[in-house]
Amino acid sequence: MPLDRRSLLTALAATPFAQASPPIESDTPLSRDAIVEDVALLREAYGALHPGLLRYNDPATLEAGYAALTAPGPSDLAGFYLRLSRFLTTIRCGHTYANFYNQRAPVARALFEGPDRVPLRFVWLGSRMIVTGDPLGLGVSPGDEVISLNGAPVGQVLAALMTVARADGGNDAKRRQLMSVGGDDAFETFDVFYPLIFGARSRHDLVIEGKDGRRRRLLAPAMTLTQRRAQRPPQIDKAHDTPAWTMRREKDAAILTMPGWALYGSAWDWRAWLDARMDELVAENVARLVIDLRGNEGGLDCGDAIIARLIEAPVRQNDMQRLVRYRKIPDGLRPHLDTWDRAFDDWGDDAQPYDDRFFTLARRASEGAVIQPKGPRYRGEVRVLIGPQNSSATFLFAQLARREKLARLYGEPTGGNRRGINGGAFYFLRLPRTGIEVDLPLIGYFPRTQEPDAGIAPDVLVPRRRETIAAGVDPALMAALG
Repeated sequence: MPLDRRSLLTALAATPFAQASPPIESDTPLSRDAIVEDVALLREAYGALHPGLLRYNDPATLEAGYAALTAPGPSDLAGFYLRLSRFLTTIRCGHTYANFYNQRAPVARALFEGPDRVPLRFVWLGSRMIVTGDPLGLGVSPGDEVISLNGAPVGQVLAALMTVARADGGNDAKRRQLMSVGGDDAFETFDVFYPLIFGARSRHDLVIEGKDGRRRRLLAPAMTLTQRRAQRPPQIDKAHDTPAWTMRREKDAAILTMPGWALYGSAWDWRAWLDARMDELVAENVARLVIDLRGNEGGLDCGDAIIARLIEAPVRQNDMQRLVRYRKIPDGLRPHLDTWDRAFDDWGDDAQPYDDRFFTLARRASEGAVIQPKGPRYRGEVRVLIGPQNSSATFLFAQLARREKLARLYGEPTGGNRRGINGGAFYFLRLPRTGIEVDLPLIGYFPRTQEPDAGIAPDVLVPRRRETIAAGVDPALMAALG
């Protein structure tokens, strides 16, 4: 898939809705007329353009959702954003949400930037909240378990958060991962929705169970957005020729770590870098290549360049059907739809009738329907580390590697869904009366055979556990190197 939500930030930096605007507050009231008008626009745009609207739903369910959005009663910006997010979650598409990164600056400030964050990093293992980091030095250790948060059992907290977690189909592993806080994103999903659902706090009351089984109460100051971002690992520098990936050697293997493929507009020639690394592996006859994709949601189709070095004959990029809902967008919608490529407005002859609902969409030359072999083939064993974060281009890469028997997969099931996903091209629907933006994916990927409602399972399942987090070890990588 050409782009994902993170790679759009650079592409959209100069668009009108990114400009400075007067301040607003989260409790800014919204009139019912404004909400009704914006929901009508949402219904029209999604009904005409969204390819996955009925993948998991039926028209009656959608209409009930639209009606709930416009139900009488008081509403403010935060309340409507939360109701809208819950509705979008019912579409069960990982690329359909009121994108934090595409909101106007005053909306983002009002909704996402409060000094109210839980001051820990953690991961959800099932319904258990396991600490992975203590950035403020509060005396909490990796592997400690949060039992309750501000008086609520954490299982209840997670259940509420799952109602606003975007994911494809019934892939709840992706939803839990999305609600974990790894400290990698500019906006952590948990940080956005926890205060919207449970209320903003300047201090958090936690019950912590240590590895020895003892419990203690911790009253911790809330974290600011600046403090959270200060803990992030180095970010991709798109303005300079700085590698975003690393390759190191261990035992008889090379470990290629690829934390992100969101390289749209990057000055770094990642293709040349990757080719050079693959040439080294071939020349030195390295026995194994371990590719770590676990924190990588997607972006550009960088995996195609790896596939090209593993094959002897051309392979199809994927055997899913690419379907769209339209050939040309309705003129009345165009003023409300921002994007980085106005070619999406009119697919022309690339869109051909498929049935009474869809058009098939031909691939552009740059989108590589077929991957051609390139350079000397790497003949060593390939092992790929996967996990629930892989839900876009990395999901498709894992699917292709499995289909062509090019690699063994280690770790945990991916995000995404074997019933297909939506993405590849996007509009950013601006709701003019409320000021909120919602993402609108345009291309639906549909399997040609009946598939389960699930991500891709690894060949070797190596789940994260509290014990391994406490010990600071990486069992999936250890298994791939074993």
